[in-house]
Amino acid sequence: MPQYFGKLPTTDQPWTKIGQVQAWKQYDRTIIFECGESKFSITILAPNLVRVRLAPHGDFASRPSWAVTRDDLEWAPCSFQVHDTDAEVQIQTDLIHIYIDKSTSRITCFDFEGRPFAKDAETNMGFRLGAVAGWKCIEAQEHFYGFGERTGLLDKRSEVKTNWTTDALDYGSLTDEMYHAIPFFIALRPNLAYGIFFNTTFWSQFDIGAEQPGVWKMETRGGELDYYIIYGPKPAQILDTYTQLTGRMPLPPKWSIGYHQCRWSYESEEIVRTLAQEFRTRRIPCDVIHLDIDYMRGFRVFTWSPARFSNPEKLISDLKQNGFKAVTIIDPGVKYEPEANYHVFDEGIKNDYFVRQADGRLFHGYVWPDKSVFPDFLRAEVQKWWGDLHKSLTDIGIAGIWNDMNEPAINDRPFGDGGIHIWFPLNAPQGGENNATHAEVHNLYGLSMAKASAEGLIKHRPNERSFVLTRSGFAGVQRYSSVWMGDNQSQWEHLEMSLPMLCNMGLSGVAFVGCDIGGFAGNATAELFARWMQIGMLYPLMRAHSAMSTARHEPWVFGQRVEDICREYINLRYQLMPFFYTLFWEASTTGAPILRPLVYEYPNDVKTYTLSDQVLLGSNLMAAPIYRPGVEHRAVYLPDGTWFDWWTGEKLEGATHILAHAPLERMPLYARAGAVIPMQPVTQYVDEHPINELQLRIFPGSSEYILYEDDGNSFKYQKDIYLTTKISVSTEAERVIVDIAQRQGLLGAPPKRKIIVEVVGFGKQSFEDDGNSQQLEFG
Repeated sequence: MPQYFGKLPTTDQPWTKIGQVQAWKQYDRTIIFECGESKFSITILAPNLVRVRLAPHGDFASRPSWAVTRDDLEWAPCSFQVHDTDAEVQIQTDLIHIYIDKSTSRITCFDFEGRPFAKDAETNMGFRLGAVAGWKCIEAQEHFYGFGERTGLLDKRSEVKTNWTTDALDYGSLTDEMYHAIPFFIALRPNLAYGIFFNTTFWSQFDIGAEQPGVWKMETRGGELDYYIIYGPKPAQILDTYTQLTGRMPLPPKWSIGYHQCRWSYESEEIVRTLAQEFRTRRIPCDVIHLDIDYMRGFRVFTWSPARFSNPEKLISDLKQNGFKAVTIIDPGVKYEPEANYHVFDEGIKNDYFVRQADGRLFHGYVWPDKSVFPDFLRAEVQKWWGDLHKSLTDIGIAGIWNDMNEPAINDRPFGDGGIHIWFPLNAPQGGENNATHAEVHNLYGLSMAKASAEGLIKHRPNERSFVLTRSGFAGVQRYSSVWMGDNQSQWEHLEMSLPMLCNMGLSGVAFVGCDIGGFAGNATAELFARWMQIGMLYPLMRAHSAMSTARHEPWVFGQRVEDICREYINLRYQLMPFFYTLFWEASTTGAPILRPLVYEYPNDVKTYTLSDQVLLGSNLMAAPIYRPGVEHRAVYLPDGTWFDWWTGEKLEGATHILAHAPLERMPLYARAGAVIPMQPVTQYVDEHPINELQLRIFPGSSEYILYEDDGNSFKYQKDIYLTTKISVSTEAERVIVDIAQRQGLLGAPPKRKIIVEVVGFGKQSFEDDGNSQQLEFG
């Protein structure tokens, strides 16, 4: 057998395949099948949601559900029928049929049109020493999306995706393990889609037809196979159910949807003040300045450098007066510093809050402060302690926390001495009473740190929403934090790759996502930065960031032409704030992504299946960015229907490709017929002044739109104190009718404002907004 040069021959341990069904019994909504020594169960949770578990040795483990927020018993009762025949057991819900072949124990799902999905392969479920796996068929024309944070293009068919959180420094298009591990994907073909959530926190892996064409495999080093099948038939329905399972994002503060400026590092108070003044003087909107590790005293978390930030409270107060929020970075590594009066270390040691090895020795590794110890965030009391440490920051006005290095990223020696990345020993006990080891909870470390930060900020900023950002996480991270894609590079390839990365995160239930605009590592050219700012305007999280030793990446450092481009697109971001905020509300209530691949809205159009260089904001605004140097024209696919050029108002018909002109100042942007795009005047920061004018930019067609509004800052929306306005558009012959329904909700009326309704190609009308219904006719 041929071998790669230098590799020794290996033989894989064979899999033990489960046997035939010998008996089965129903317990309420769960059916348990006995297959000799093994057992598997099927639980019907909803008409489109099924949980499958395999206990290789017959005992279903009682274990914590780390990512799933809704227990099986918490789902509303769901009617289904079970039928037994000589050859199979049949389960029927209101949406799907499930057949279990008794002779092979294979599971096959069917929609009501008789189309199979999530169909077990010839080898269906099996186990071997240290692993358990399941195999299913890849149907013709089936494509695969999601998988959390992934490089490369959008569709992941024929790829292997490993779920193990890793500091993926210098990642590229072929990188497998990344900062986030989200074992969830959506499989799609015309007229049918289903999702798989692999409910394991251990090391796991999906092989989507790479090893065996026509078969996909899921494997985990946990002791049990446990997965959920979610039927669509459209991606939106799958994400709605998946985010009921793993949770949805809370509404962030509106200011966090504005522009963020960051660098490793703005290393002194004077530099931060100068930076803030540059934004205001140049009239470039900005809401947030991030402070990287150099604000600390010797990289000790929850401290300030007395030399470089001598009066942080006054700095934060002055920034606030100038319309800026400050976000500080926090890493999990706590400097090992006995008898040095470092309160974080002393409290952690006193209360035994740090991770220990199996033999009881304190684990240590090396990060920014050199020798460091690490909190066990899997323990509730440690989460509370860590959350309370944030009080020292919130008391002086810090409005958000940026969690970094939490995969965890650890070296075996000081950073300046080279070394290799390590993590806690796999047998290190974590989680306290849960009796877990690091092998089980490694993927949960970043998620648990984000949870501690989010809950601490809620406690210590009880009247205001806070912002949390994390580099690492697991399924359900959207409940606590926004996410960025880690340390990218100032390369055109990374600019292109950002769109499918963020879209696949959105298709994995994580909507508040972004990439470092301009690239973190390396030096952006003027052209690259201008194009990246245009694309960055689309990111749910719009943050520019750059690394130490690279050139500065603020909007004005590339010359007047690029500064003007940056200003124009940041201005557009702020004009679109009502539109973005309504999309965030939609994400928080339905799980829908904010930035969407076209396949999400057009799942039956096969031309969208591998289209990763065009994106949608919501359903109706489509961008076709430029992601290569020197390019001023590009092909754009217009899906079925009528579209309008955002900049010129030109009417275009799909489904077809067009050639778009895109000089450096223009990113091709299109609105779907019927689109209602709420806009406001440019502000230099979100809360600069009350908004006294709201423009509804409408493109002729037929549609309904709900505009969402609340105070943008408090938690009152959780008590249903907000406003919604339904806007209906209809086109009849040469007339466009716009119906604005009476405003609904418990929030008091917004400040007095004018509503300007523009129907593109038909003109504008305006009225004073008193909350009552209005009908306007154009044409």
